[in-house]
Amino acid sequence: MKEIISIQNLEKIYNPTKVAVHALRGVNLSVNEGEFAAIVGPSGSGKSTFLNLIGGLDNPTSGKVIIGGNDISKLSANQLIEFRLQHIGFVFQAYNLIPVLTSKENVEFIMLMQNRSIKEREERAISLLKAVGLEKEIDRRPVELSGGQQQRVAVARALASKPDFVLADEPTANLDSKSAENLLDIMERLNQEEGITFLFSTHDARVVKRARRVVTLEDGLIASDESRS
Repeated sequence: MKEIISIQNLEKIYNPTKVAVHALRGVNLSVNEGEFAAIVGPSGSGKSTFLNLIGGLDNPTSGKVIIGGNDISKLSANQLIEFRLQHIGFVFQAYNLIPVLTSKENVEFIMLMQNRSIKEREERAISLLKAVGLEKEIDRRPVELSGGQQQRVAVARALASKPDFVLADEPTANLDSKSAENLLDIMERLNQEEGITFLFSTHDARVVKRARRVVTLEDGLIASDESRS
């Protein structure tokens, strides 16, 4: 399988000049194309920090984050913005949809930033919203959608840019059981049928149960790395 993420000796220290907090302590990890993997561990273990560093939302104290052969820790702030736009999809716990835009417009927005044509944006947005079961909610704004529906819009948006992989930070945390299971059904299907790579940060046992690889962080280190058939 093709390696798409390579983490090398990754370290993150907060407040290095005061009371230092070692969020990550020299982590090494490889993620291959097509994986459906969960990063788990107790609060304070470094899960969200780890995902933020992989996504270029934060900078490591030392070490490398290599995505598709590119060491993103060496990119400037503007280069990182462009890199994220072209290569990484994000699904956040709080949805982060734009309130004044419809579902279709939220999905289209990232493609607008990529300078894609109106026709391509509209066709792909509608196709993705149908893929996540929201063909009847295309013209609704976030306030008119349930939490589960908003998170499905967020998944469609994450896929709109045709990213190399999707990072999902606690995507089921604000959902009821039925909505969470429906969302996981959709992401699992996208992974299995379309080969989309998903990397989760989660406390949710339902996500862990579905994952085919579970990486456990404890005190900023990888305590275990279990692959499942």
